[in-house]
Amino acid sequence: MVPYSVIFTLILLTSYVSVSTSKASDGMRHDVRHFPDGFLFGTATASYQIEGAWNEDGKSENIWDHMTHENPCVIDDCSNGDIADDSYHQYKRDVEMMRELGLHYYRFSLSWSRILPTSFPDKINEAGVAYYNNLINEMLKYNIEPMVTLYHWDLPQKLQELGGWANPHIVDWFGDYARIAFELFGDRVKYWITMNEPREVCYQGYGYTTKAPRLNIHGIAEYMCAKNLLVAHAKAYHIYDEEYRALYGGTIGITLSITWHEPESEDDAQAAEDENQFEWGIYVHPVFSVTGDFPPVMKEKIAAKSAAQGFARSRLPEFTAEEIEYVRGSSDFLGMNYYTAYLVYRNESVYSAHAVPSFYDDMDCVRYQPANWEGGASKWLKKVSWSFYKSLMKIKEDYNNPIVYITENGYSTTGGLDDDDRILYIREYIDAMLDAIEDGANVQAYTAWSLMDNFEWMQGYTERFGLYEVDYQSPERTRTPRKSAFIFKEMVRSHALDWHYEPDTTVMTIDEGH
Repeated sequence: MVPYSVIFTLILLTSYVSVSTSKASDGMRHDVRHFPDGFLFGTATASYQIEGAWNEDGKSENIWDHMTHENPCVIDDCSNGDIADDSYHQYKRDVEMMRELGLHYYRFSLSWSRILPTSFPDKINEAGVAYYNNLINEMLKYNIEPMVTLYHWDLPQKLQELGGWANPHIVDWFGDYARIAFELFGDRVKYWITMNEPREVCYQGYGYTTKAPRLNIHGIAEYMCAKNLLVAHAKAYHIYDEEYRALYGGTIGITLSITWHEPESEDDAQAAEDENQFEWGIYVHPVFSVTGDFPPVMKEKIAAKSAAQGFARSRLPEFTAEEIEYVRGSSDFLGMNYYTAYLVYRNESVYSAHAVPSFYDDMDCVRYQPANWEGGASKWLKKVSWSFYKSLMKIKEDYNNPIVYITENGYSTTGGLDDDDRILYIREYIDAMLDAIEDGANVQAYTAWSLMDNFEWMQGYTERFGLYEVDYQSPERTRTPRKSAFIFKEMVRSHALDWHYEPDTTVMTIDEGH
């Protein structure tokens, strides 16, 4: 591993970066580091990205089905998730891979339109329910806990036509869907996640064009979406808490995308803090802060900008006092998807850098990634593991040290079984996570993204995140373990991060004692 001190020196050649020192950055790295007792390991996927069977057995259309069929080449390789990894038919192989890795749990999402083809609870699709029952029961047969995400971006198209997350009625629609899921699977599922990455749902899908439904109503739609999504999350949480927790004894939370924003210079400290608040404080603050509500800096800036632009009221919708209390505290844990970081600055140039109105104009910042930060196949994914430590410590300090599950962390390549870049990324990030745990962060689980290659949203199949490589030319979608799968398997087995472990990758076996 390249010492962090070297990385910092390279960064400082081009810009000032105020990085607080962690144990991993002081050159005193331990060759073997052990995880706390009870620490859990898993991998993750999402329904649209792996299931396929897009219109089989009664499933109806979702927004990704609709978008990729109406405009195929909006995706980089003009592909779609019609077949994807064919997990709808290959779920036993998926569970076999979980067994090979020795996972404690597997995080996957339900397809709303596969379970409720009308989008509403008037009709439950028994074939879709049977698929999830089969998957869950196969996992439990081998003591692998299901961690179920209710919503991972594949909204039923019929609900989108009614306004989707911009329609406040979606709070009740989502609550109805959540109750059905708890009824169907709650006796066996003990880990629930309501939403995956609200920022990507709202900013990229409603304010911009990099996720379905690509509304591109910037500065307005992402804020409407944010409020409704948070209240819908709270609705599902309270349904579980009041109707199912005593019956089934599970836990329920929300998963947020956290990205660290570091000031380019000492003068940019406030800009970086504002960026953190806009990018993820918008979702963390209402749920996990003592006061609830949107972050004060967002309320102030957007109200002032809206007034200056001639709007009759702030473009950021207000929570009522009742809604603030309803959302505040509505999560047993913080699910954290973490990948990368940016540098941030603010000067006169930012006032002409963004569309008006827009999310980035509202915060008056510019973020970027230096050219010398190492990256993978995804343009946005730079390897900056020190930022993982800083994000975890900020969550600990600002939000009363909540239970944190790392629900995604991973690295993209263009393919191939020898993925040393992915291995280095995972090891460095886990090293930083262990530093944070030693310094008091309440991290209890780590989830690798992803179990296998999958449909990577707008990038299609051009970027590969899997511990297992998927052969998309094979009708069986053959899955083959990469070198990183062997490294991850050993980490789970030994409950330790061993920097010198080099696996024999000739065969992947199942530990029958798991």
